Amino acid sequence: MKRIFALALGATLVLSAAAQSRPTPVKPESYTFTVVKENPITSVKNQNRSGTCWCFSMLSFLESEAIKAKGIKDESLYPDYSEMFVVRKAYYDRAVKYVRLDGKLNFAAGSDFGDVLEVAKTYGLIDQKAYSGLQYGYDLPVQSELDAVLKGYVDAVVKNPNRKLTKVWPQGLEGILDAYMGKIPETFEVGGITYTPETYRDAQGLNLDDYIGFTSYTHHPFYTQFAMEVADNWRWTPSWNVPLDEFMAIMDYAVKEGYTVAWGGDVSEAGFTRNGLGILIDTAASTSGSDQERWVGKADEKPAAEATVKEIKVTQELRQEMYDEKTSTDDHGMHLYGIAKDQNGTKYYMIKNSWGETGAYKGIWYMSEEFAKGKTLNIVVNKKAVPKEILKKIGIK
Repeated sequence: MKRIFALALGATLVLSAAAQSRPTPVKPESYTFTVVKENPITSVKNQNRSGTCWCFSMLSFLESEAIKAKGIKDESLYPDYSEMFVVRKAYYDRAVKYVRLDGKLNFAAGSDFGDVLEVAKTYGLIDQKAYSGLQYGYDLPVQSELDAVLKGYVDAVVKNPNRKLTKVWPQGLEGILDAYMGKIPETFEVGGITYTPETYRDAQGLNLDDYIGFTSYTHHPFYTQFAMEVADNWRWTPSWNVPLDEFMAIMDYAVKEGYTVAWGGDVSEAGFTRNGLGILIDTAASTSGSDQERWVGKADEKPAAEATVKEIKVTQELRQEMYDEKTSTDDHGMHLYGIAKDQNGTKYYMIKNSWGETGAYKGIWYMSEEFAKGKTLNIVVNKKAVPKEILKKIGIK
């Protein structure tokens, strides 16, 4: 059944495709969104004061994959995977690699979708009720202290003051993680069945080898793989490089065929607002604070794109230019699950965010097609959600 959402918005901002000045208010209008196709998602979560969007978005994607694979109809039976289990294991793996590379690796809270897949393959998955990872006294993630403590610890190890690393420094790392996040249970119960992380993962109906990353840039040959050159891609996870029209076709085909998409990209644009809109206008804004405030400003700041706008038209060349000039940066991960149109017939993607039930649509964003063309850095999809002709071009059956 189609659902219609309306949002009364402020002054209209008009911007020509080539203009680079601030948008100019015109007259008030409203957005009305009509759903074309949407696929099942789990409830909206809140990453709060943590740089863990990569985990929240990718696990949300995997939850939708499990819902589809197992044919779950009852929302009360939807899976809810523990984000902090994955985050904890990723912290450990990154620390080991950081030390092996003598500190020549980004060690911070951010990461990449491939990190989640690698953790799930190696360690498994855990239900949220079995492991919250919030041992340090908060109801939601607040991880600045933990991040600073871990960075200080691994930097001390990298200095190698004994001129020979001990065998116990990883135990010290585990001690920090235990103190802040709690010990990981060896077994836990879901629906009356006892699982280990590995057996719970195996019960989800997922083939973790079926997931493929895609991007679209011209500084590497099309139909080859490369590791996205962003600091958070510390595992050096490769993505397949395809032309922009095929990149967008993958997202469309996935939604049409009942699949969803893990989306990574730039949300530091003025057109990405607190009120659930992602529209490609030309000014960028970000502030400090929570993850949401970091990219879209504080709650009392007026969003710049609260009106219908004439958007920049994105080409392959412009997309590359924005990446090379670093006006498209690796900011945020979200979960794309549907397609809608506004009252003018303009196409939007429906995106589940991880900032809690905030904004006009309770944690859901409407991202225009032009915004997605210009500001999507990379995506991950099930290979069954990729048009066969594209799979053939990259040599995947």
